[in-house]
Amino acid sequence: MKFIIDAQLPFKLAIFIAEQGFDVIHTDNLPDKERTKDTFIRDLAVNQGRVLITKDYDFLDSFYLINSPDKLLLITTGNIRNTELMRLFQSNFPMILDLFKEYSFVELNNN
Repeated sequence: MKFIIDAQLPFKLAIFIAEQGFDVIHTDNLPDKERTKDTFIRDLAVNQGRVLITKDYDFLDSFYLINSPDKLLLITTGNIRNTELMRLFQSNFPMILDLFKEYSFVELNNN
């Protein structure tokens, strides 16, 4: 499984996913960094078969309206500290991977 992480999420998330043995790109790795356009991110996710991880509801709209990206992980925790986000993500990552075996949309919230 491969991932792409949108700009509003910490680079530490990319490091964690890479440490688990997965191919991951953060928008900080891209030439335009946090200014990378949503269309570019979405196209990259589709063309490279990546799960898009984001907090941006625009991607949820495109997921439902034009079926793009193919797989979406929407983080709906609101504003929380990065340490809390990382703890939540780390404790749920195995389940997230399992869910993507069957589903194309997964939401991670505080619960």
